[in-house]
Amino acid sequence: MAGFAESIRNIWSVQELRERILYTLGLLIIYRLGTHVTLPGVDAAALTQIRAQEGGGGLFGFLDMFVGGAFKQAGIFALGIMPYITASIIIQLMGAVVPYFQKLQREGEEGRRRITQLTRYGTIGITALQSIGYAINLLAGATGRAVVINSTLFTITTVIVLTAGTAFVMWLGERISEDGIGNGISLIIMIGIIAFLPQALMNEVSLIGDNIFILLVELGIWVLVTGSVVLISQGMRRIPVQYAKRVTGRKVQGGTTQYLPLRVNAAGVMPIIFAQSIMFIPSTIASFFPNNTTMQQIGGWFSNIDGIGYSIFFFFVVVFFTYFYTAITVNPQEMADTMKRQGGFIPGIRPGKQTSEFIDTILTRITLPGSIFLGLVAIFPAFAMRAGVSQGFAMFYGGTSLLILVQVTLDTLQQIESHLLMRHYDGFMKSGKMRSRRQGMGGM
Repeated sequence: MAGFAESIRNIWSVQELRERILYTLGLLIIYRLGTHVTLPGVDAAALTQIRAQEGGGGLFGFLDMFVGGAFKQAGIFALGIMPYITASIIIQLMGAVVPYFQKLQREGEEGRRRITQLTRYGTIGITALQSIGYAINLLAGATGRAVVINSTLFTITTVIVLTAGTAFVMWLGERISEDGIGNGISLIIMIGIIAFLPQALMNEVSLIGDNIFILLVELGIWVLVTGSVVLISQGMRRIPVQYAKRVTGRKVQGGTTQYLPLRVNAAGVMPIIFAQSIMFIPSTIASFFPNNTTMQQIGGWFSNIDGIGYSIFFFFVVVFFTYFYTAITVNPQEMADTMKRQGGFIPGIRPGKQTSEFIDTILTRITLPGSIFLGLVAIFPAFAMRAGVSQGFAMFYGGTSLLILVQVTLDTLQQIESHLLMRHYDGFMKSGKMRSRRQGMGGM
């Protein structure tokens, strides 16, 4: 405890780090305030009453978590940063199959700037389309009574405001990444998820009543699952790399053994985000046709997040995207070439093609348990709901929400740790795995 307190004092001792943290917190507060601003033409009190009668379950309740409650409140940030995530996914997928995007990826900094600009344009386009569906969905059914202006005018203003809102949130994320601490986009998603945790826990407590034993069991399982996610996120396979000795004058260089770390979950949280985006598409399309029975049936199946069929399909989609994303982000051939240029080799393996094939084999083997684990974590909330846990609290038992919380927290702590160590301060992990993980990844 004393070491943790000392680390906190060290953070505030570094002026640049202190300013970055305060800047980040300030922008996140602005985002949270914006989630409570209602769209023009919507009676907020009437909408709240209607939403309370409808309950908080289903797909919309799940989506609402990622935007901090703005989705059901018809806030100006109702779509949040999710269109940006969708656009990023599309750009990354195109980078794997479209030559133009492959060329941009090889052009270094200039190519990255062009990809970033294309992602922004894609975000605006996706937001405009989704905002139309959102307006139509809001006008349909009981929620239509909360709209107090002409439906055409409401649709036009909703498209403009939601598009501007998402663009502003995207700008906030970029500012945090550039001038703050941590990944801005990830932090914005995380802060929306965290906002739901106290209420979800209180609802679960009220649902259980006086049965403290059940609550303790649920909290114990939650802690166990969270610990497992942390272990898998930190887990890696270290491949020894030997560097040949080189004599320069009287100095002997090289001859050391280092390690090439291959993470068990090299893809991080992205496979679940990819898979979740795919699963949202049918429901999003169905929202454009509220009176079409067939479309509503299809949308209903993909909205049944605790259904057996949905869970099985979701599991295999997550496994597929884990392998896919690992394949496009981790390049064994590039690792082998870099190792060869630096005079390194894996003991017993020839440099070049054999090294590339060896790394690819190891990566394939460790990705299998990693992908299965991700798939199980993704569908665990569905089993928790079927066991009687409320949907709000069950979402923290796994899935995208828990993985984002763990991954973003670890990444942000690592950035803070790096700032502290650069200035010769002790960080959070004086002898822990976080420091050793970062040191091991120095060659990547």
